[in-house]
Amino acid sequence: MTKNGNSLDQRTFDKLRRLYIIGFSTIALSVIVSQVLIRTHLSGQESDSTVINVAGRQRMLSQKLTKDVVSLSAETNPKNRILLKDNIKETLHLWELSHHALQNGNDSLGLPNTNSKRVSKKYKALNPVFDTISKASKAIINKIENIPPLTLEQYVDDIEKVKAYEADFLMMMDDIVNQYDLEADEKVAWLRQLELWLTALTLLILLGEFLFIFWPAAKSVKSTLAELLFAEKRAKKMAFDADELSKAKEKSIQELSALSRAMDDTLLFARILPNGSLVHMGNKFSRLFKFSKFNDVTLFWTVLSTEDQEQFVIEDIINKHKKTGWQGEVKATTKDGNHVWLEMAVIPYSPTEEKSELLIIASEITARKVAQLEIDRLTEKSFEEQMNQQKIISSKIIENQEKEQNRIAKDVHDGIGQMLTGLKYNLESIDTKDVEKASAKIEHLKTLTTNIIKGVRTATFNLTPPELSDHGIVPALSKLTLELTKLTGKDIVLFNKTDFNQRLDSLAEINIYRITQEAINNAIKYAESTHIIVSLSHSKNILSIVIDDNGKGFNPDKVKFVKTGDGGMGMTFMQERIKYIDGRLFLTSEAGKGTRVTLNIPLD
Repeated sequence: MTKNGNSLDQRTFDKLRRLYIIGFSTIALSVIVSQVLIRTHLSGQESDSTVINVAGRQRMLSQKLTKDVVSLSAETNPKNRILLKDNIKETLHLWELSHHALQNGNDSLGLPNTNSKRVSKKYKALNPVFDTISKASKAIINKIENIPPLTLEQYVDDIEKVKAYEADFLMMMDDIVNQYDLEADEKVAWLRQLELWLTALTLLILLGEFLFIFWPAAKSVKSTLAELLFAEKRAKKMAFDADELSKAKEKSIQELSALSRAMDDTLLFARILPNGSLVHMGNKFSRLFKFSKFNDVTLFWTVLSTEDQEQFVIEDIINKHKKTGWQGEVKATTKDGNHVWLEMAVIPYSPTEEKSELLIIASEITARKVAQLEIDRLTEKSFEEQMNQQKIISSKIIENQEKEQNRIAKDVHDGIGQMLTGLKYNLESIDTKDVEKASAKIEHLKTLTTNIIKGVRTATFNLTPPELSDHGIVPALSKLTLELTKLTGKDIVLFNKTDFNQRLDSLAEINIYRITQEAINNAIKYAESTHIIVSLSHSKNILSIVIDDNGKGFNPDKVKFVKTGDGGMGMTFMQERIKYIDGRLFLTSEAGKGTRVTLNIPLD
């Protein structure tokens, strides 16, 4: 309220009214001025299209006039000549009327008399040409209308004059039409510029009114209203607070009661003291554990389980976390002996300053927990199976290594050993006195020595070749293919496509060598192949080795997994070796179409 008893400040609103009248009047005036300017300019442009059309028609009329005049010279029939004369007369009248109207204006044709100086200057240059054509055309008309009509020879000069000046007229009239068109475009451009300036002026006026009228007025009104509303609110608040506090208290009690009922019916909800004594238990909790009667000495963990170990775990959780709170999974057992899993939260809170309690909120997750335990059991079982499988593979590898060592020992003992023994006895039995028999035995000893050397080479070849450690995988594979070709009679070829010559880690090289050796031996022993190609290629990150043979092929599914029991251990050794060097092995085969083994080894 103000001092004069008004509900609002009258002087503020009088000032506001004046400001708004000034603002809206300015906007209205700018809109009116804009419309007047634009309409004035548009009215000046209304006749532009008419002027351009009439000016353009002048060129057509001059051409028609010339055409009819020229036609007279070829027309011998007097009647037709009269018709041409009438056409010339009519065309000439319209031509002269338009020509003068374009310069001086004509209301009936809608032409103004507002030509620019450039257009007037062009008309001034055109008029002598126009007058010459007009006079010659009129002379032709008069001579034809003369009684009796004059002969053609009397107005041939006038016809030639019309023909001679027609081109000049057309050229100059084209220039005038182009000038009309240019001036019309300039008017349109000027109108656009005017519209742009008017728009900018309007926006500037609006901005000025916002900054100097509406914004200060709004601030003033806001300040005044804020003062008035503050006084009114303060008065109302003092009368309203007591009633609101009472309503809020009643509403809170109702909400807490409704929340308590909802939690009792929908959640596993309970309240306990810090020592574990049960204060309240929800309906759903009571139904699940079949517990309806309790007193202030009933302990919460005795309600949740009938087993001592589970009661101890729950008691320990509450005692350790009664100040900090806790959330996790617990196992409980009902009176019927049913095992129940709960996802439980322990929340400390204080209903009053002197009293503290613990809220217990839980949800039953028995089905989920049973499924999780089953998954864990299956996972552990699968892991044990993998470990057992790995043990079987390791034992097979060791067994194979023992077999290989026994085979080498057997080769040395049965082959090389026997031949060395035979060599010893033959040497001892040589009788130097009997030259003929001694020569025969020496020849036999040469053959036996050659076989011993070949046996030694075969036995040592199956061991790690010196080329592998000295020169790398490519020379070792080259040596392998050459030696196997000599020993087996198979056509075994090494093809280094990308001229790979890098050295790799020694373990990588020996594993690559053994896998390739195993693949070639499989092709020799089982595939009945005659041609084997070992191809090498590499990129920046991958070394690829492909072993192709033309053997009988087989079904790869039968040898991919050892646990099926269908295949030998060769593929298993190859898989284990390739995994050891972080590579990948691919086997492609089809009955009757040969086999391809592909090794992809990463290059660090």
